[in-house]
Amino acid sequence: MLKYWRKLKQKNTNLETVDSVFDQYTKSAPSHQNAIDALQGWNSAFPSSLKLRAGQHPLFADGRIAWALQQFGSIENKTVLEIGPLEAMHTYMLNIKRPAKIDAVEANQLCFLRCLVTKEILDLDRAHFYLGDALRWLETHDERYDLAVASGVLYHMADPAEFLCRLADRSDSLFIWTHFFDDAAMPAHDVRRTPFTGRVEERVVKDLKLRYYERGYLQANANKSFCGGMKDRHFWMHRDEILKLLNALGFNNITINNEQPDHKGGPCFSLFARR
Repeated sequence: MLKYWRKLKQKNTNLETVDSVFDQYTKSAPSHQNAIDALQGWNSAFPSSLKLRAGQHPLFADGRIAWALQQFGSIENKTVLEIGPLEAMHTYMLNIKRPAKIDAVEANQLCFLRCLVTKEILDLDRAHFYLGDALRWLETHDERYDLAVASGVLYHMADPAEFLCRLADRSDSLFIWTHFFDDAAMPAHDVRRTPFTGRVEERVVKDLKLRYYERGYLQANANKSFCGGMKDRHFWMHRDEILKLLNALGFNNITINNEQPDHKGGPCFSLFARR
């Protein structure tokens, strides 16, 4: 036994003077910034008053969400479903309006963890975050919500029409911000068409013929800040067919705002739909 301890001591010479910390620990004084720094790839900024460093986009004050809330009216004591909360900045905007609850479903593991950090920093006391596939949530949960929010989600879907149908089962009021396909806004020579394969599939949903424009991420998913869909092969819907499908699903009151045919990511708009 003595021999063993002597050998161990030789292997760990000057152990008493070594001032190192294991990689999985943070040595600095506890702070919210430490929690932010522990997760790479932030897209969103925090309110400037907090003096925290994260991403660049001020989504905590996003005019698209402010407009959606104007369309719906007060969400105080209402139930909200949010698909794809990203880093919970839109959740923050919803939370301060004091809904009864927000169920926020995020499939991206890093985004989900960043949501939990944001929840702690911004005290999102009405929000519950769930990690997993939103379609599976919509298929397996019977609850209906007063408002459903899906900002930056539809155009990442492998089956966007199915997503709209499932979402429509859960609420009579929808807010959607999405990119869409439009030949006039994005002609054949447009560089924004680079990720599209040129393949167009036809689907029939609710007796409507819908075109699915196939697209890939060009390996963007290798970046820690990636916040796209679960599969490389995903599809954009045509602008007009998004609206036709929502009409077929019973949403006869649709308002469009902030339509940007020249958006650098591709044509896009905000829409609020109500039955």
